[in-house]
Amino acid sequence: MIRVEQTHDLDTCRALRRVVFIEEQNVPEAEEWDGRDGGALHLLARDGETPIGTARLLLKGETGKIGRVCVLPAARGRGIGAALIRAGEALLAEQGCTRAMLGAQCHAIPFYEKLGFTAYGPIYDDAGIPHRDMEKPL
Repeated sequence: MIRVEQTHDLDTCRALRRVVFIEEQNVPEAEEWDGRDGGALHLLARDGETPIGTARLLLKGETGKIGRVCVLPAARGRGIGAALIRAGEALLAEQGCTRAMLGAQCHAIPFYEKLGFTAYGPIYDDAGIPHRDMEKPL
């Protein structure tokens, strides 16, 4: 059974991000560990008791940023990324946010569009990976 919940287990979230971003996508550690985890809200997706995905939420006024969304390779294609985004939107709305935004890797833009996000602005480089900002009203 897949479940997504808010968590304070930063060690597990960081372990998942290490596998996906640092090891799989070659994001430099200095860029992944940006010092913002302590002030963020974190989501953890589990299959039974096994952690399989995470996301980080940053709050700035009425805008919440969903970021560091990752799912382990063996768990992809099962709707876990979408479940993390929906849980993030719900938590941001509970916090009083009226807008969600994220920086999407360009190859993932269609995934986020299916969830109601709209791309805006130019393509930019983030950790050597092309990204574009996206937003959605909550």
